[in-house]
Parts: sequence; C-alpha cells; structure tokens
Amino acid sequence: MSLSPPFLTGPRVIATESARPFSLTSEKISLWNYAIEKSPTVMDKVLQLLMDRIETPIGELFLVADRDGNLRSTVWADHEIHLRPSLELHYGKNGFAIEPGKNSSGLTEAIGRYFAGDLAAIDALPVQTAGTPFQREVWRALREIPCGTTISYAALAGRIGRPNAVRAVGLANGSNPVGIVVPCHRVIGSDGSLTGYGGGIERKRWLLRHERALANDLGF
Repeated sequence: MSLSPPFLTGPRVIATESARPFSLTSEKISLWNYAIEKSPTVMDKVLQLLMDRIETPIGELFLVADRDGNLRSTVWADHEIHLRPSLELHYGKNGFAIEPGKNSSGLTEAIGRYFAGDLAAIDALPVQTAGTPFQREVWRALREIPCGTTISYAALAGRIGRPNAVRAVGLANGSNPVGIVVPCHRVIGSDGSLTGYGGGIERKRWLLRHERALANDLGF
C-alpha cells in the first residue's frame, strides 16, 4: 500500500540550530554525547542506544533501540525536535548515549515488512520503556489490541481494571514512546472519532486503513 498524503508533500519547515536539539547525523550525535563524562564508572551506568531511520509511505521514521535489541523509541522525522526531551524524560539528561546503528537486531527490517503489508511482522518485537507503573500497564494493554481492530479509551480503561481512569488512560496513551509497535493508533473515541495522535491524524487514519481497521475512501 502506497500513499503520498497532502500533509507530507508540502514544504517542510526547517528548525534553526538553536531550536533543534538533535539531528540524525554522526557529527551531531558525537557533539551531543561529548557532554557526558567519559569515566568508566559513569559510562557503565549510561544506557547505550542505537538509532536508525526508515522511509515509510507516511514519512521518515526514526528508531531507537538498546544494545540488547529492545526498541526504546520511535519518532517521525518531522517531530524530531521532541526526541531528545523524550529520552531525557525517561532516562535522565546524562543517562544515555546514542550512536547510529543500522537495522539493530533486525528491528528496522521488521518495521519495513509491516509497512510493506506483513502486518504481523511487528507483533513480537521486544520493547523496553521507562515511564510510571500506570503508564507501563496501559502500554502493555495496547500491545494486546489485535491488528485490524480498534478500542475506545473507555474500553481500554475497563480492560486494565481502571474504568474511572479514562482521562489518565488517554494521557498515558498519548505519552507512548514507541508508536506503531505499541499501537496507540488503535485507540479511538467512544463515538468512533479518531481523536488525537502524536504523529498527526492523517497518519493515524493511514495506519488504521493499512491494518484494515478503517474503511478507505472507496468504502472498503
């Protein structure tokens, strides 16, 4: 399935260097890591991360994994500015170091197969996150939503035994650091509306159509 949606074909706004805390170049990664004290004691405590990128039908996607092959973060290239603050929130300002890594543990290849139509390719990918116990409970529940289906925020809250925590579930869903593989896009409003999505509503619509959970413009 291929798509070049209008929201990706227009001119891109390029952030200035001062407003752009991270860029996926070896030089920028080196400068970022340089600030971390390089003593053996400190480096033993620093989470070592590898980053790759993949072109998809709905834009370029960045993938961050640890050296054990666990996916730690995914972010769309046009939301790149949020990546470093997100990692710092989860692992601390000096709690991680990052370097380019090609197809770490086969993660990039698996996500490529998903976008090519092998929807089950991402089902068993290992994911490791920080977050609060409540957030991790919600994120685990997201992985149990079958591909090709959707669920409401209220139903998701009920599924984890927190029927009165719909708003908190929505906030945890929106804070999910590993989009697509932890499929927050499969959660919709009780009225069937798509509601918000960090990557943009058009991407959410595309992903649900790709998974056959949402009819396309032709009605199938």
